[in-house]
Formats: sequence, C-alpha cells, structure tokens
Amino acid sequence: MTPGGEIVLLEEQDRSRWDSGRIEEGSALVESVLREGRAGYYALQAAIAALHSRAASAAATDWPQIAALYGVLLRLHPSPVIELNHAVAVAMVDGPAQGLRRVLALEARGVLRGYHLLPAAKADLLRRLGKHAAAAECYAQALGWVTHEVERRF
Repeated sequence: MTPGGEIVLLEEQDRSRWDSGRIEEGSALVESVLREGRAGYYALQAAIAALHSRAASAAATDWPQIAALYGVLLRLHPSPVIELNHAVAVAMVDGPAQGLRRVLALEARGVLRGYHLLPAAKADLLRRLGKHAAAAECYAQALGWVTHEVERRF
C-alpha cells in the first residue's frame, strides 16, 4: 500500500523496503516444516509467500515452483480460489493462453460468481493476449462485483 492507502502491485514494490530479516526468518521456518513433511494448508501458503518474498525482483520470481505448490495445495485443499491462483501461476509459467483456459473452465462451473478477482484475472490474461475489448468487458464486470473501495479505485 502507498502511504495514502492505495494498492501497489507486487511487481512495482520497492523490495529494498521489505524486512529481509523477517523474510529470512519466515523462510527458514517454512523450510523446516516442509523438510519435516508437515506441509499442511498454511505451510504451503507460507512457502508460496516465501518464494515471492525471496525473489530479488518480480521478474526473478520462481513461478514454476509457485505453480507446483499451488498444484499441491489444490490437491490437498480443493478450493475455487486456490484454483484461480493456480491458473494465474500457470499463466506466468506457460503463458496467458494456458492460464486463460483454466480461468474459463473455472468460470464455466460458476463457483466464483460474484468474486471480483475472477473477472479481474481473466481481464489481465485477455489484455496480455492483446484482446483489449474483451479485457475491458471483464474489468467492467470486476468493478461491478468489487466491494472494497481501495480495490475499486485500483
């Protein structure tokens, strides 16, 4: 968040401002839990967060590992939101068309109707594919579903 309370995308954040000591401490705890074979719901989420936080830049993010962890999380704790996150991670690894294919399948099931991040993710993937008119429609749908004012402004 900016000092004014606006969202700053992960790829736009100044990582030099992050608390590297806490990141290392958290990463060590996650690695310890995973080595012990106790990879439960929260440990897997923490492992994903650790991969994001330990990357020197957004471009250096280990998306294949994040996609793999979301795949494990999805198998252990099936959820439409985890499935959406997995689709986004797959898009980062295999390209927006592959991610969009997964988002469309999720959308067709209707399980995230009203969840603004579904059309927002779909819009971003369409935008990345150069399908701007379709992306604009999805962004409009996301705006219609969002309830948090900060997210609406973003």
